[in-house]
Amino acid sequence: MKQVAQWTVFEQALTSARHDGDETCELSVVAHFAAPSGRSPQAQAFWDGGPTWRARLCPDEAGLWRWRSECSDPSDAGLHGREGTFECLPYDGPNLLFQHGKPRVSDNGRHFLHADGTPFLWLGDTCWNGVLRATDADWTRYLQTRSAQGFTVIQFFSAHWRGLPRDAHGECAFYGENPVRLNPSFFQRLDPKVAAINQHGLLASAIILLALRDEDDGLRLSVEDVVRISRYLLARWDAYHIAWTLGGDGDFRGERAERWKAVGRQVFGAGHSLATMHPCGWVWVADEFRDEPWFDFIGYQSCHADNPDVLRWFVLGPPAQEWLKPPARPIVNLEPNYEAHPAYDTKRPFTDWDVRRAAYWSLLISPPAGVAYGHHHIWPWSTEPEDQSKALFGTDWGELGPWTNGLEAPGARSITVLRRFFESGEWWRLRPAPAMVVDQPGEEDPYRFVAAAATEQGDWAVIYLPRGGEVSLRAERLKRPARARWFDPRAGDWREAGELQGERHAFRSPDDRDWVLDLRAG
Repeated sequence: MKQVAQWTVFEQALTSARHDGDETCELSVVAHFAAPSGRSPQAQAFWDGGPTWRARLCPDEAGLWRWRSECSDPSDAGLHGREGTFECLPYDGPNLLFQHGKPRVSDNGRHFLHADGTPFLWLGDTCWNGVLRATDADWTRYLQTRSAQGFTVIQFFSAHWRGLPRDAHGECAFYGENPVRLNPSFFQRLDPKVAAINQHGLLASAIILLALRDEDDGLRLSVEDVVRISRYLLARWDAYHIAWTLGGDGDFRGERAERWKAVGRQVFGAGHSLATMHPCGWVWVADEFRDEPWFDFIGYQSCHADNPDVLRWFVLGPPAQEWLKPPARPIVNLEPNYEAHPAYDTKRPFTDWDVRRAAYWSLLISPPAGVAYGHHHIWPWSTEPEDQSKALFGTDWGELGPWTNGLEAPGARSITVLRRFFESGEWWRLRPAPAMVVDQPGEEDPYRFVAAAATEQGDWAVIYLPRGGEVSLRAERLKRPARARWFDPRAGDWREAGELQGERHAFRSPDDRDWVLDLRAG
């Protein structure tokens, strides 16, 4: 009997007796499972070339499982009426995903939890082309490094990107349209890389189709074709620990919102993994998708500009206000400014300070659920210096360096320190507390915006100062006695800042760099 560990992947191959080609428009194969507890989950099987179909499941209970197949062509004895069993064993290892189970939205709608209730903080790396371009050896090196650095999510493109229409074998993910013809060999080469993300303890986060420009697949293809591609990818990868981004980098408002809402309703059913949209910069789509049952969390992009209007949108606009509106959903900055990326307006390359500023702002202006990191040399995944016009269409920003330039960058190390800080307390209890700041310097100068958050119980407050200086706080809500310390977000060191006194208290940072003020009762 086949044995698999709990929270890993069970796979069953089926061989058609009557079909030998891309007939997935007409043919449907479903695997029905019987869990040890009596539950009856099911998984859509996917065509994997020739007569081969496969069904995958992430078993969430230890014990004996049974399965049977059902095909829309009941005369096909290879696909219809097949039965079998497998044994699911408790997982025994260090991988946190397999220990605690698939991430989901918390009951209060503010953050993510593993299946067993363990909080999960989304710390993503936007490695967009990595799955598509990396060699196996490079991919292993990358995942080992990001896992050791404390990242928890890898964000990537799962099909074509406009600058990468074919893979190294010269093949596309699909061909034609109305209907598109899926190419299993393209995805067969991606399967091990997606599985490897999980094997390194990282959640996979896949953008299904890009949808920024009219020529992008997410916009030029019909709704029917977008649904077909999306359903295929879910059948193939939803058994992994994965989060889905239905459309990537687009303006999903107005008429376009209606298109994507229709797609989402047809693609995501009961029990699907986490799902969202990834809008382009400074576009807020929660108003359009708020009532969609498949829309699990709010993704946004504070993006790659550095002018005052953009920063005000970020720290005072929708990202800071949405959490007050029902229904509650986790809010994640899926694409802040990338380290080494030239700012759109000033052309100044963003530094590790910009990375930290965006990350701490993101986690404190709304209830902390997650944030992404990006490096300008990582996301295109070049292996040697490459003209950016090939990847970015007409930019004049010179050459991209090899992806290895971003592997040990200072901004990535800052994410390591950030995770250590937030996991020093129950970060999921923090809520934005802008009223704590008596004189907000960000009102006149958004570059100096001071972000503040505190628990509702008043036993922990966190204040981020991007340029140091003095901050005066209203501290009525905080419990006493409270220890005040400065946390260095670059090195992870702590410095005493005295004890909180009175209902208002002023603190001055050790220098004019960025600092985190930490106030804890006890």
